[in-house]
Amino acid sequence: MTPASASKPAPKIVEIAIVGAGVVGLATALRLAGEGREVLLIDPNEPGSGASFGNAGTIAEYACMPVGNPGVLRALPKLLFDPDSPFALRWAALFQLAPWLIRFVRQSLPAATRANALALAGLLAEALPAWEEMAAEAGLADLLRRNGCLYIYRREGDFAAAAAGRAMRAKFGVHQEALTAEQVAALEPRLAEFQPQGLLFPDSINVSDPKAVMQRLATAAADRGVQLVRAKVTGLAPDAGGIRLSGPGLGITARTVVVAAGARSRALATQAGDRIPLDTERGYHLEFPTEAPLLNRPVCPVDLGFYMTPMEGRLRVAGTVELGGLAAPPNPRRLALLDRGVRQFFPELGRPSSEWLGFRPSLPDSRPVIGRSSRCPGVIHAFGHGHLGLTLAPITARLIADVIAGRGDPARVAPFAADRF
Repeated sequence: MTPASASKPAPKIVEIAIVGAGVVGLATALRLAGEGREVLLIDPNEPGSGASFGNAGTIAEYACMPVGNPGVLRALPKLLFDPDSPFALRWAALFQLAPWLIRFVRQSLPAATRANALALAGLLAEALPAWEEMAAEAGLADLLRRNGCLYIYRREGDFAAAAAGRAMRAKFGVHQEALTAEQVAALEPRLAEFQPQGLLFPDSINVSDPKAVMQRLATAAADRGVQLVRAKVTGLAPDAGGIRLSGPGLGITARTVVVAAGARSRALATQAGDRIPLDTERGYHLEFPTEAPLLNRPVCPVDLGFYMTPMEGRLRVAGTVELGGLAAPPNPRRLALLDRGVRQFFPELGRPSSEWLGFRPSLPDSRPVIGRSSRCPGVIHAFGHGHLGLTLAPITARLIADVIAGRGDPARVAPFAADRF
């Protein structure tokens, strides 16, 4: 967002205030402003500077399998007790996380997994068209790469163990292609020596620079009249004129408030009357400068649980799950895990040029919360997208615009209602 858009004094009354200027907030602001709405974005940080910046850069229309599923449930004890597993827990946070973990276990049972996958697949089916539309509107089509995404399986048992996921994606019409080691090598010559089996998602898109994507979204929103206020919202309450938002140096009344504050949304949802079991997955990335791309597309070594994504002038290694809240400092062990893992493929890499920790807003059923508050109709929720914030931002923006305008089928957002818990 341009400096000018942030320098104007904050209005006292506004039609729509969006709390959170991550990718979901930016996409929603752009959509609403395009429909002629008066929109104010509120965030203490630079737009798109959190998980929207630090992700693996994949628009993963194939990712209908929820994080919690029977396979993860069977492996959960081993995963949680192995500090080098792709799914880790900071034990100091166990008491705080226990209610979330109990819900997660329940949502990992077969019937719940099927219901959650069905809900996600409904959103993901529209993810790519929504992204193409938003990219054209925001002038960022040149930052999209249409080379697909590749999962690799270095152990035969891992490919067999993923059969349920392949079957579920096939049931929902996801385009996926099983590859032999020779076919993987033809796509990614640097992986030939590992002779892995592969699973290609040929329709998948990735972005060459997430930060540049966020900057262009912010600029496009500002060009359509969206104003940014750099402030932290700590209070939300019904007011005679709508919804009152307050915080240090902040006092704004909005007719409608969209809560899109990612991992920090739970407190505001609670003030609106919704008890939502949102917690935080701590995600990490490392970046390594490269003179030429080492890969042609994002590649996920399934046994390591991270993505290696070629980006502009660098390779980003991002992923894994660490449960442990917002307050703890970065865990050097998780960064070292990424470093050791990527060097299995590219031992010639130098020192990382950057390292990052960000916070994914995570719900036990892997579904985001999208739609009106169950207790405060002037508040609309748009958070909890987990690993799919980048992927689902444009379609979430469409749904939020429909809710505000009172159009569309209410059943469309019913699986993501705030009162489902």
